[in-house]
Amino acid sequence: MKRSRLKRSTVLLAALAILAVVVGTTAFATLNSSDGGTTARDSGLPPDTAAVERGDLSESTQADGTIGYGGERKINVGGAGTLTWTAKTGSVVRRNGRLYAVDGRSARLMYGSEPMYRTLKEGVEGDDVRQFEENLAALGYTGFTVDEEYTGLTADAVKRWQESNGDEETGSVGPEHLAFASGALRVESTALSVGDKAAPGRPVLATTGSERVVTMKLDVAESGSVKAGDKVTVGMPDGRSAPGEIRSVGTSAKKDGDSSEDDSAKVTVTVSLDEPEKTDALDQAPVTVDLKGKTRKNVLTVPVEALLALSGGSFGVEVVEGGRSRDVPVEPGLFAKSRVEVSGDGLREGMKVGVPKI
Repeated sequence: MKRSRLKRSTVLLAALAILAVVVGTTAFATLNSSDGGTTARDSGLPPDTAAVERGDLSESTQADGTIGYGGERKINVGGAGTLTWTAKTGSVVRRNGRLYAVDGRSARLMYGSEPMYRTLKEGVEGDDVRQFEENLAALGYTGFTVDEEYTGLTADAVKRWQESNGDEETGSVGPEHLAFASGALRVESTALSVGDKAAPGRPVLATTGSERVVTMKLDVAESGSVKAGDKVTVGMPDGRSAPGEIRSVGTSAKKDGDSSEDDSAKVTVTVSLDEPEKTDALDQAPVTVDLKGKTRKNVLTVPVEALLALSGGSFGVEVVEGGRSRDVPVEPGLFAKSRVEVSGDGLREGMKVGVPKI
């Protein structure tokens, strides 16, 4: 039987079939039927051995990314006047927190997807009313029904809310009083300085989400193998690892204008960290992301270099027992982490197989 040992690599099965014909030195032996289809030899033991292991085997690839804050957006001024206060750069503003003030009148953050585009007062109805009432309820205010109607009871609750904030108790709110976002905001920078004239629609703050996330750009072909919810491991700049998962995979591909070497179209992928509060890396620091691919559970594996290319396009491993070695035919499966899944009669966990001397 013609045989040759494959060099260590993450090879595909098609490539292995070619290597079976063209690689390295050969030795001939006769199949011994009493060995159950294996070839036995009294001498010529391999230079080293490794154990057949049983366990889970997962593919993985590594991608470069940066850690920072996602969800960039601008906060625009809601009313005219003089800017008298802004939240500090780097600060995090949460529900009911102050974003900025014009003529001493505070504009506060509330949570929701509807923009604040009109004055909410008694008699007004709509989804934006429900959204505002949901925030009042979340802040602990009661005595009204959370629905799409702004009633006198809603106005009474608003007056109590305004009083607790030290604002004028009008019972109504407009774009100059509120801005909505999906969650807490981190102030990235200020577009206006205290004392500047403010006008409706003029940007006053550049913000991001408050949670640390990792962003990376993958080639279109690579992005097809990842999906939201996939678990990943992020290698931090200080050498530690942090678990996370894919939050989103972009739906459009763009060329990376920052790279002169690689102008292929890429998709932006966002990773959320399981414990972002424990991450103290600098903003925009480089990280690596280990992406898991296929997983095979409870399988036998050997080092890739233990795999033999046998004649006829088949494969095997050299099993060493009792001072003798024999070739055992195997069926290769998944290749990952320098190991290969193998199956075949007569192969079991703990057996020693031949490998090159390291």
